[in-house]
Amino acid sequence: MKSLSYAAVAAAVALAAALSVARPAHAETATGLALAQQKNCMSCHSVTRPFMGPALHDVAMKYAGREDAATYLKHKILDGSTGVWGQVPMPANTQLTPDQAASLAAWVLTLK
Repeated sequence: MKSLSYAAVAAAVALAAALSVARPAHAETATGLALAQQKNCMSCHSVTRPFMGPALHDVAMKYAGREDAATYLKHKILDGSTGVWGQVPMPANTQLTPDQAASLAAWVLTLK
């Protein structure tokens, strides 16, 4: 009987661990999208289709192979950019903190 109880406890612990691992990815996705919406990123970008700026999925695909992708995108988000995705410039996002820009960059890279 004790071995059955230990097995049940082990199964419950394994399930709890699996759920706690799965939640942060979902939470990061929800948090990233919410931050992008709150900070007006979605005024020029869409997740899946080009709009005024490139689709965020396309951004993720373009930079997925870069070792410094998160840092690179963080600086592009903060400082703005011209000529990378066409003639429409991306203005600097002075309303963002560096931590918010890092969170957005990390979220974008999950969209590949």
